[in-house]
Amino acid sequence: MEKTIRVLVAKPGLDGHDRGAKVVARALRDAGFEVIYTGLRQTPEQITQAALQEDVQVVALSVLSGAHNTLFPRIVELLKNEGMNDVLVIGGGVIPDADIPGLKAAGIAEVFTPGTPTSNISDFIKASVK
Repeated sequence: MEKTIRVLVAKPGLDGHDRGAKVVARALRDAGFEVIYTGLRQTPEQITQAALQEDVQVVALSVLSGAHNTLFPRIVELLKNEGMNDVLVIGGGVIPDADIPGLKAAGIAEVFTPGTPTSNISDFIKASVK
């Protein structure tokens, strides 16, 4: 029997809007993933601890505030500090195309911008998590 992939959906920073994160969380749940949503205004430390406690294979980050270049790499760093080197970290939100290569270099496996079909996200996770 195949193990269900556990995904933590998190909103780091001071965003007050989480509709996109909730749409992704629901779509991932409907695609057969076990989804844990942490809610708004999470610190990188809170997200890392939740990922550790929930024993997830994937951390899906969503940012609208423009703080992705600071918050996403910090979360990757904290996950590595906890020995969670095998956790797939993906990002999404209003992220300029010019910022995506830097995020990938910092350890974000993929970045999904507005308008991305949710099936693309679930397909990427399924292909990436073994």
